[in-house]
Amino acid sequence: MQYIDSSALLKRYIDESDSDGAERLLGADPDWVTAAHTEVEVRRTLALRLGHQQAALQAARAAFEFDWRRMLVVHLDAITCRLAADLAETTQARSLDALHLAAAQRAGAPALRFVTYDIRLAHVARSLGWSVVGA
Repeated sequence: MQYIDSSALLKRYIDESDSDGAERLLGADPDWVTAAHTEVEVRRTLALRLGHQQAALQAARAAFEFDWRRMLVVHLDAITCRLAADLAETTQARSLDALHLAAAQRAGAPALRFVTYDIRLAHVARSLGWSVVGA
């Protein structure tokens, strides 16, 4: 199982320079877990980047919805939010990044692989001793 953050997922729906590499990483293990707020991050970014291209936006959203239904989603309950607050205090991670870190920890990190293309998030996850790929 691998934890997938929004920066890695977005590479499936928006063609970027490292989209092929992201596809290889994501395909290496089909069991994905992410946090509930990933839905907000991905849909917001799709709307910002593809909003002027309705057909492309609809196709990207459909692909995301398909992936979303097959992922294990860690809910942002009180335990996850408290853990995120603790991680933010100790690592100085940004708020949404701390939520990703907390969700990954609840899902089994550091035993699972953490996939991100966010350099700051990758740095914090590595500082926790986690296996990080992508960035």
